[in-house]
Amino acid sequence: MGGVGHALAQLLRFAWLEARACAFAVVIFAGLALSTVLPLPIARYDALLVYGVLATVAFWALRLETGREVLGTLAFHVVGLVFEVLKVRLGSWSYPEDALTKVAGVPLYSGFMYAAVGSYIARAWRLLDLRLTAYRPVATAVLAAAIYANFLTHHVLPDVRLLLALLLVAVTWRTWVHYTVGEHRYRMPLAVSFVLIGFFLWLAENVSTVFQAWQYPDQADGWSMVHVGKFGSWALLVVVSFVLVANWKTSHLRDETLRHSPPGALADEAVGRSPRGRRRAD
Repeated sequence: MGGVGHALAQLLRFAWLEARACAFAVVIFAGLALSTVLPLPIARYDALLVYGVLATVAFWALRLETGREVLGTLAFHVVGLVFEVLKVRLGSWSYPEDALTKVAGVPLYSGFMYAAVGSYIARAWRLLDLRLTAYRPVATAVLAAAIYANFLTHHVLPDVRLLLALLLVAVTWRTWVHYTVGEHRYRMPLAVSFVLIGFFLWLAENVSTVFQAWQYPDQADGWSMVHVGKFGSWALLVVVSFVLVANWKTSHLRDETLRHSPPGALADEAVGRSPRGRRRAD
């Protein structure tokens, strides 16, 4: 196969793996779309909560997600709901429809949209066999906490997201994400992966507001495109999701390494090196 043909085949393989990684998100978005056109016996937000629970159970029963990944999804659901309650109270966006399952103005189904992001990262980690090199877990986790806090406090304190973006570049400098497509290993800078994921989340947010999953103040009189500045916000916010998955995956890898590898292999495996310290071929 020629160089162009091989590149195209690899691109298609990568697209298929990404589509599989997005499976839970696609199911959730399909539910949002269908809920706008199908007659429902209960309030739409309540129906979407039931739908999200059933989708989660189905993914576990069909072994599309492991029990560990389902628990991770639940954690993202809780983190997302806390974020939603505070942001809705501050007037950043709203959920205008009535529902029995609303807490402080936030329908409980909304947590599944954050769970979908966590599911994507967890599934991509497994399907693409992700490994990190030169990853700084403590510094990245501290920065992720600062990013999360800034999104909640910038209404009353100075907004420092630009500074946080610069710190993110510094903290992830020379940190690479290694992934597998077919028989080949590739790599990209970790910061670039955040930007790419953030862009697609911004696109997904535009679709979500079309389906009235939530509403920004400037969309009260009709739909309009979500401000492009939200793209940068998502690129930062995805760091929080990534850190949660990375810590969970690293702890799981540590457990597996302790069971099956000789002493000394743990630290090497966690950053994607062979037990003798050589980095895997990319």
